[in-house]
Amino acid sequence: MKPIQRALISVSDKTGILEFAKELHNSGIEILSTGGTAELLRKDGVPVIQVSDYTGFPEMMDGRIKTLHPRVHGGILARRDVPEHLQAMEEHGIRPIDLVVINLYPFEQTVAKKGSTLEEAIENIDIGGPAMVRSSAKNYKDVTIIVDPENYGKVLKEIKKGSVSLETRKRLSRDAFAHTARYDSLIADFLSNQWGEDEASFPLFLNQPYTKIQDLRYGENPHQSAALYKESQPLPSHIVSAEQLQGKELSFNNYIDLNAAWELVCELGSGAVVIIKHTNPCGVAVGEDQLKTFIIAREVDPVSAFGGILGFNQPVTTVVAEEILKNFVEAVVAPGFDADAIKLFSKKKNIRLMRMSGADFQSKDSRLDLKKIGGGLLAQSPDALNFIEDKLKVASKREPNASEMEDMKFAWLVAKHVKSNAIVYAKDKEILGIGAGQMSRVDSARIAVEKAHKSLSGSVMASDAFFPFRDSVDEAAKNGISAIISPGGSIRDEEVLQAANEHNIAMVFTGIRHFKH
Repeated sequence: MKPIQRALISVSDKTGILEFAKELHNSGIEILSTGGTAELLRKDGVPVIQVSDYTGFPEMMDGRIKTLHPRVHGGILARRDVPEHLQAMEEHGIRPIDLVVINLYPFEQTVAKKGSTLEEAIENIDIGGPAMVRSSAKNYKDVTIIVDPENYGKVLKEIKKGSVSLETRKRLSRDAFAHTARYDSLIADFLSNQWGEDEASFPLFLNQPYTKIQDLRYGENPHQSAALYKESQPLPSHIVSAEQLQGKELSFNNYIDLNAAWELVCELGSGAVVIIKHTNPCGVAVGEDQLKTFIIAREVDPVSAFGGILGFNQPVTTVVAEEILKNFVEAVVAPGFDADAIKLFSKKKNIRLMRMSGADFQSKDSRLDLKKIGGGLLAQSPDALNFIEDKLKVASKREPNASEMEDMKFAWLVAKHVKSNAIVYAKDKEILGIGAGQMSRVDSARIAVEKAHKSLSGSVMASDAFFPFRDSVDEAAKNGISAIISPGGSIRDEEVLQAANEHNIAMVFTGIRHFKH
């Protein structure tokens, strides 16, 4: 490729552009520029040709029209190996543009600001910029396109060696198309939120921009590679927003378990402690004394708690840190950590400490829940509905007492976060046993009994879906369960209720199912 002779620079993000332009000028490269970029370069002594002077056509309509001109796009798109293209350039006074440096209007930053209006967002939708980026990227054999200031230094090194290599131009072309695709996705996503969708409908095209944050240690297994990506505007309460204070690099599984821990503690209200193993809770408790609550949660299933992920929705105290360090844990996620607690954890440098900006007990994320399948993607609304208080139906002959009702609501929220089929036993805001992920619901009920670390007498049972048979109720009765909460809705509800009444068990139907696959 011939050396670069002419560059067009038009950037919103001015990071590093002055230094880069000076080096281009020092290398004998002519610079075309627009608006604020041209003014900045000229003020600092970098000679530039205003695009409007080059095209003979003024900028107009508040800057909406400035680079959309044949002398610009012809200079970018013309193939240097096609005689007809070169002849057209000669006839119309079009000079080749070999380097295009563009970053787009700050649409993402604009819509992220509190109080930004639709009008402001619309005016920050770039038109000429993406057109030049795409033109340059399409003609990568003859044109170098830069959309990221991170690439200034790399390209300069090659310019000083004579020319930009084909491999570099290919890479920059690929990155440029990804850049404009992400930009358009941000706009489409914003407008969908602004103009709304019927709750029962989903967009025909699902374009959601994600940006890579980091490579991970490995995927689900060590032979799999993995990376973490974030949405354009994740909430502070999303696990992707967590700040890692210490510990070795996180793996794919670590993030899944951290997310499970954080979502559950945020569901339960202040003072919750959760222990997660392989995405399922193996210990849950809520209380005012954090140390006591943590110990209670750990004792639900101390064997499974070994090597688990801990979640707190209050800052972790020093005395709790001392207790945590008595056993091996992979990671701890919390809104914060006492200074002395961090010092204690620093002695175990492999333990990951993840600090969130704060537990959000109220707001519900309305964004789509996505799951990848072979060749496609499943999208659903988030499972944000727990139960409707005035629609809880006491279906049994016996009414539950107040403490049973509170424990059922607690167990019900935990069951929502357990893989189906899910059975949870609880008493006094403490989980006693959990049965998860079995093909048969009665097997989950039996496993939860086996996992119970103390007597189940007087405890309650929660089931994430209806009972297909009475066997799970009979199993619960054998172990002293006094009340059961489930969605109801089975064709055998009468049979199930008959079992509950025979055993004097209070049974409440929510009318809501919480499958978690």
